[in-house]
Amino acid sequence: MSKLSKRVAGMTLAGAVAFSALGINAKNDSIKAKDTKKEPTNVIMMVMDGTSAGATTLSRWYKGGNLALDQMAAGGVRTYSAESAITDSAPAATALATGNKSNDKYIGVLPSAVNSPGVKPVESKDSQRPVANVLEGAKQQGKATGIISTSEIQHATPAGFSSHVTHRSNYGDIAEQQVYQNIDVVLGGGKESLTPGSTKNARQDGENLVKVLESKKYDIVVNRTELLNSKSSKIWGSFAPSALAYDFDRKTTKPSEPTLAEMTDKAINTLNKDKDGFFLFVEGSKVDWAAHANDTVGIISDVLAFDDAVKKALDFAKKDGNTMVIAVSDHGNSGITMGNVNTSSSYPNTPVSAYIDPLKKAKMTVEGALSQLKEDKSNLADAAALYGLDNLTAEELKTLKASKNIGSDMTKMLAARANIGFTTGGHTGEDVFLYSYGPSRPFGLVENTDIAKKMASFMGFELGQLTNKLFINAKDALTKKGYSVRVDAADMANPVLVAQKGSQIVQFPANKNIVIQGTGVTKEVKGLNVYNGKDFYISESALKFVK
Repeated sequence: MSKLSKRVAGMTLAGAVAFSALGINAKNDSIKAKDTKKEPTNVIMMVMDGTSAGATTLSRWYKGGNLALDQMAAGGVRTYSAESAITDSAPAATALATGNKSNDKYIGVLPSAVNSPGVKPVESKDSQRPVANVLEGAKQQGKATGIISTSEIQHATPAGFSSHVTHRSNYGDIAEQQVYQNIDVVLGGGKESLTPGSTKNARQDGENLVKVLESKKYDIVVNRTELLNSKSSKIWGSFAPSALAYDFDRKTTKPSEPTLAEMTDKAINTLNKDKDGFFLFVEGSKVDWAAHANDTVGIISDVLAFDDAVKKALDFAKKDGNTMVIAVSDHGNSGITMGNVNTSSSYPNTPVSAYIDPLKKAKMTVEGALSQLKEDKSNLADAAALYGLDNLTAEELKTLKASKNIGSDMTKMLAARANIGFTTGGHTGEDVFLYSYGPSRPFGLVENTDIAKKMASFMGFELGQLTNKLFINAKDALTKKGYSVRVDAADMANPVLVAQKGSQIVQFPANKNIVIQGTGVTKEVKGLNVYNGKDFYISESALKFVK
C-alpha cells in the first residue's frame, strides 16, 4: 500500500471528507470507464448494516492489519430520514435504493410525513406511492441482478432493493414481490417466508413460493456445497429458516452455511455471464444486530466477514475495469467507542492490547456462546469462557447465575474488561463512512439518496422517469380507458385489482408481475403490481394489455 493509501486508510470520517473535498483522493479516482458501447457496466452495492466508525476502527485493530475497505475510503454519508435525525433501516434502504427519503418502517415507497430540514414535502396523493429502485432499473436495462443478505432476505435492507411495502415486517408481500421480480441470484436466510405454515413469518396467503421458483427454473440450494457446485444462471439460496449464523459462530453452530464472501464470489461469477452486465446488492446484516445487543465480539465478527466479501468485489472490479463498487453503512448503531469510563484519565497511556486482548479470548459471539448453554445452566462458566469471560470473579459468577438476561450481562462484563463504551442499544445519527471504487464512483460528503442516483446514472437510467413507467396509479389510468375499477379483497392475503368494461375483464394480482385477461389468460409484464392499502399501482407494460 502506498503512503497516500495508508493515510486514507487511517484517517477519521471528518478527515476523509475534508481530504476528498480538497480533491486529494485515492488513486482509483483516475479510473475511467471502458467504452460502454462495447462493454457492460456493473454495480456492486454493499451495505454493512448498523456499523459506526468505531466498529470498523476496532475491527481493524482486532485484525491487526488494514481492511479491504480502507483502500476505498472516499468520504461520508448523511443518513437521516424524512422524519428523523436517526433513521431506521427501512427508510435508509429506501434512500440508498430509490433516491428518496422516507418514513420509519416504509420500504420502497414515498413518505407520509416530512419534517427533516431540506427534504421536499410529498403531496398527499403521492403518500406511500411506490418508487423505482436501482435493481428494477438494472433489470429494465437487461442486466442480471442479485441480492445477498446474512439475515432473512426479506429483512428491511434487502427488501428496500427489491420490494415496495408500507411496513418492513410484511414479510409475506416482500417475499412474494422478490420471487416475482425474477431476480437472477438470491442468497441468504428467510426460507420460512417462502411456504405456508404456522411459524411467525410463514406464508399466510396459501401460496407455495418454492413451487413458483421451481416453475421459474431456479436452482434452489440449501447449503454451502450445493451453492458452490451450482452451474445454473438462476440460483435461489435459502440457507436458514430466518437469519444465518454470525461468522465467528458458523463453524460450530452452522457449518453447512456459506460465508458472505463465498456468496458474494458465487453471485459475481454467476451474474457476470450476462452480456449486458449486472447489479448486485450485498448486505452484512448482523453487525446491526450485534450492535443492538452491545455485543462487541459479534460486531467484530461480522465487520470482518463483510470486509472479506468486499475484497471479493474489489478484486473483481480491479480486473474488470468497468465495475462500480460502493460500500456503506445505512446508519450508526450503539455509539461504540474504544475507551469508556475506565479510561477517562488513563487513555493517553492505555495500549492497544488493553482493548484487544480481552476480546481475542472470545471464541464465539454472545449468541453462539449462549447456544452452547445447557438448560440447567450447569455449564454457565464454560459458556461465559466461550465469550471470552474466563476466570470469572465470584461477583461476576453470582451476577450471571441470578441474571434474567444472561446475554446482556455477559456483553457488559466483556465490554468492561476490554474498555469498550456503548451509549445506546439503538441506532445513532452520525454520518457514516463512504467507501467506493471504480469509474464514476461517488466521493465527498453525500446524502444517502445521492448514492442511488449515482448508481442509476452509471447504469444509464433516471429513477424518477423509471418510477413513472413502473408505478402508474391504476384507477386513474384505467378509468381514462373507460373501465370501472375495484379491489377484490375477499381474500385479504391476496388482493386483486379488477378492471371491467362491458364483457372485458382484466385482473392485476398484487405483488406479482402478471396480468390476467378474461377467464384466465395470464401474461407476464415488466414491473410489479403493488397495492399499498389505499391505491393500486401497475406498470406501463401491464397497462398495454388493457385495450
